[in-house]
Amino acid sequence: MSKWLLRGLVFAALMVIVRLLQGALINAWETKAGLISIVLVVLYAVVVFIWGLSDGRSDARANPDPDRRGDLAMTWLLAGLFAGVVSGAVTWFISLFYKSLYVEALLNELTTFAAFTALLVFLFAVAGVALGRYLVDRKLEKQPRKHHGLAEAAADQDQDRADTDVFAAVRHPGADERTERTESTEQTAPTQARREER
Repeated sequence: MSKWLLRGLVFAALMVIVRLLQGALINAWETKAGLISIVLVVLYAVVVFIWGLSDGRSDARANPDPDRRGDLAMTWLLAGLFAGVVSGAVTWFISLFYKSLYVEALLNELTTFAAFTALLVFLFAVAGVALGRYLVDRKLEKQPRKHHGLAEAAADQDQDRADTDVFAAVRHPGADERTERTESTEQTAPTQARREER
């Protein structure tokens, strides 16, 4: 099963449970309808955020290089769209038998409510992913670089110097070889002159 499908199924089922709880609680306390709806949506968003945070941390640990990480934004977008459409259709179907649910027409459930669910899942999951990756990257930046040998340490120092060398960008590829040749000829020229004098 693909990642987005698993997440979509879980959050579609969770949204159906939220809608069932919403109907039961509002029927029990009609004056608190707004508060009940807000609390249930916030709890749903917290669960999405926690899963996104977990995804971000595990992805950053598996791939320290940011360019090699997975496209979790697309995964969560597909999961949100799936959760919205499926939960809207299932809730509408349940409302045919359980009249206490607060639902609209099937078209509204598959468009307006599905879009709301998809946006809610996508925004909070991506925020969780970003925070999870940031937390892992921050720990990696604080860890000191380990050198297992003198050769690696010397190579790192040369690399650091190359980054700050002003004249490295101006040099021609064969410039070092030419300077070595001229230095060797300058050294051999006086010895040849001495030999000729003798």
